[in-house]
Amino acid sequence: MSGMSVEPYREIVFDKDGDGPAGQAAGLVALARRGVTDLVVFAHGWNNSPSGATRWYSDFFAPFPGLLAPGVEAGYAGVIWPSMMFTDEPVPDFRALVTTLPEKERTLVRLTELLVLAPPEEPAFREFGALLRELADVGGEGLAAAGGVPEFLVADPVEVCAAFTEALEAEAQEAGAQEAGAPVPEAAFGDGLGRLWKGGREAMRQATYYVMKRRAGQVGERGLGPLLAEVARAAPGLRVHLVGHSMGARLVAYALRGLPGAHRPVRSLTLLQGAFSHYAFAARLPHDPARSGALRDMQLRVRGPVVACHSHHDTALGVMYPLASRAARDSASLAGPLGRLAARDPRWGAIGWDGVQGVPGAARRTLAAVLRDGVPASGCVSVDAAEAVRSHSDVRRPELARVVVSAARIGRR
Repeated sequence: MSGMSVEPYREIVFDKDGDGPAGQAAGLVALARRGVTDLVVFAHGWNNSPSGATRWYSDFFAPFPGLLAPGVEAGYAGVIWPSMMFTDEPVPDFRALVTTLPEKERTLVRLTELLVLAPPEEPAFREFGALLRELADVGGEGLAAAGGVPEFLVADPVEVCAAFTEALEAEAQEAGAQEAGAPVPEAAFGDGLGRLWKGGREAMRQATYYVMKRRAGQVGERGLGPLLAEVARAAPGLRVHLVGHSMGARLVAYALRGLPGAHRPVRSLTLLQGAFSHYAFAARLPHDPARSGALRDMQLRVRGPVVACHSHHDTALGVMYPLASRAARDSASLAGPLGRLAARDPRWGAIGWDGVQGVPGAARRTLAAVLRDGVPASGCVSVDAAEAVRSHSDVRRPELARVVVSAARIGRR
């Protein structure tokens, strides 16, 4: 592919339901028949541009040829799936949202209008709540209790926006206090109910986050997993190494659920700043032993290690992920404080914030130790990558390429 830093390279394309064009498995099998021994498959995270994802992959893969051991013939694949990019703009990026959710354009137009106008009347908030449910394809009250639907989408929209506003203001106050007494800017949303549209903006971001979270799992389980099983049947000797960033980490992890038990082509799984629960692989949740993580025992479908790179510099996972998780899963969430309190509550942690939790015997390593000694050969491994990863998207680094190569057992000794 023109402009790609490595060859052979293929792209694997899925729609929001995990469906893709015919012949994709055959294209990967053809690589094996050409002598490729190891296929590195990378799934991007929040990104609304396929061309941007391709450039991202090219940057990440660039160090690989110089890291490979003699005799290793590597092939590369990038997963292109309809995700979106979250920004810190006052109103979520309308063009990115429409690109990702074209069927919701009319809903997005009105949601954006409400966020811009910020009308200080309760009926406007009720309309806003109904539009968020339409955006996320969920019904009304009562569905959250049945499970699977975030509480904030079905609760009273004024209370929801007030809770998110409180969380954002508390975070701003704490951040301001840490800036040597620097003043915290006043909200630009007016007084009274108008002030709560700041929380409305966050509610919309969280609704799109919920859509992407659901989509990433579906694309992994219904799309990538079955595709890899098809490849394994035709080319059983091909070793597959899965890599994912952010929501793409969720996608590749959920691909393990889509693999039949008889097929185990995945030799390593590397999660870079994964945007899903740190208890995902746990057999029992520490705060609720009757429940398990959503990916319980899925690490056993990987013949080598499951590596979770994490960094405490990742504020997206350290603050906003817990906020989203708490608001989505706890029916009492909106009655109490959110924000930093949620971030300190281990129930709501992300695997890209503090690594694998709740799995007995899971190894913990620093990045320096892994670069010196290598990744353990099996089991769950948490790698503290904070010395290199300074933000959520700061993962196109040669050090992390070396982690992937070490986990895959394809590097020079």
